This record gives sequence, C-alpha cells and structure tokens, in this order.
Amino acid sequence: MHEPMLKVISLSKCFAGIVASDQLSLEVGAGELHAVIGPNGAGKTTLLNQLAGETRPDSGSIWFAGRDITWMPTHRRTMLGLTRSFQITTLFLDFSTIDNVALAVQARAGHSFRFWRNARLEPELRKPALGALARVGLVDRANTPASHLSHGEHRLLEMAMALAGRPRMLLLDEPMAGLGQEESNRMVALIRELKREFTILLIEHDMDAVFSLADRITVLVSGHVLASDVPTSIRANAEVQQAYLGT
Repeated sequence: MHEPMLKVISLSKCFAGIVASDQLSLEVGAGELHAVIGPNGAGKTTLLNQLAGETRPDSGSIWFAGRDITWMPTHRRTMLGLTRSFQITTLFLDFSTIDNVALAVQARAGHSFRFWRNARLEPELRKPALGALARVGLVDRANTPASHLSHGEHRLLEMAMALAGRPRMLLLDEPMAGLGQEESNRMVALIRELKREFTILLIEHDMDAVFSLADRITVLVSGHVLASDVPTSIRANAEVQQAYLGT
C-alpha cells in the first residue's frame, strides 16, 4: 500500500460554537484528483484553510507526503509543494501578468521583495513565469496589466501563479466560480491536463465539472463526511442525493 499524498485525521474546528469541521477524515492518493463537494456552509472552505495553514484546527492532524504539517505555517507548506488557489482572485492588478507570476516564483524561492524592480528582469524569475503562463494559455498576455484581463483570465493567471510555485499538490478552491460556459470549458480542459502531472484536491460547485474530472469525491454536510467514494457510487448514493445532489 502506498502512503497517501494527503491524509486528514479527525479534523475538528469550531467558530463561536458553530462546528465547521466535525471529526473530518479523508485521504488523497498520489496522482489522484479528489473533489470535495457539499452545500453552502458544509465546511469546504474551512477544510481548505486548514490544509493550507491559514486556519488552525482545534484537534486532529494533517499529513502531507508522510510529514505531519498540522501546525506548520503556510509558507513552509508551500515550500513542501502544497499550493493553493483561491475562490476570490488575489492578484496585484497594477502589475503585469508576468510580474504577478514572477512574484510567485520569487516567493517560492524565498527571495526578498526589496529589489523587485530589478528582480523582475532576472531570467531565473522570468523564464519559469513564462513557462507557467504558457501552461495556462496566457503567454500572449504576459505584458498586459492584470487589471485589463477578463475574469476568466484572472482565474487562469491565478492558476499560473500556483504552478509557478512548483507544487506537488494543488488545492483548488472553486476555479470555475463566476465563469461563463466557454471559460468553464477552458478551465476544465486545463485541470484535466494538470491532473496528469499533479495530485489535486478540488472544491467546486459545478457538478458537471466535478463528475467529469474527479477520481474520487468526498461529500461534506455540516462539517462531517457524508460519503467518500468513486463518482458513480456518489451519484447513486441516496443520502447524497437527498442532502445535496437532489437539490
């Protein structure tokens, strides 16, 4: 048996008496795309925040690549290769597209930001930034200010920034949020390509995307795992249909 890339054991988190994670456990195998779905308030974002190190659990543990990262700060998790994209884009809109990605390369390398104006021209930053932009289809927009990009291009730019961090595993928080049909199709095609190379945990409300991409699906309701199985079993699960899919 291979050790899972990500292992969550009995994770619990409460906010002012509201249970956001309720003894939550799941495993993500290396090379797997594992989707987490559930109604609003199910605890999906809280789970992702805990995995990324932005929220500390009250109890339980998180293991990544065989290491206990439960209390590890966010930047150290990123250095290990656990990289997150956000539901709401977090870009430097006054910077060019390539500058945004070069910043991600610089952050991953652990360099200071004090000499950014000179560093943006450095090939060790620019070359991997261009490579990441090429992966997401934005290389022709490299010198465009991020503020001039469409919402769909913002989502792709954020994906390029995640890839620039040389991840082993991607935590994707609703990458299809706010996208039109054509942009969603483009994002699904990109994620399908990326799953050949990276382990991925995907949180997403677009069920068509989830069932076309996922190897396994975990369903959260009120902070606990209702079901975790392959897509065909999840689709046929009566409890899942009643709690989420049926609505």
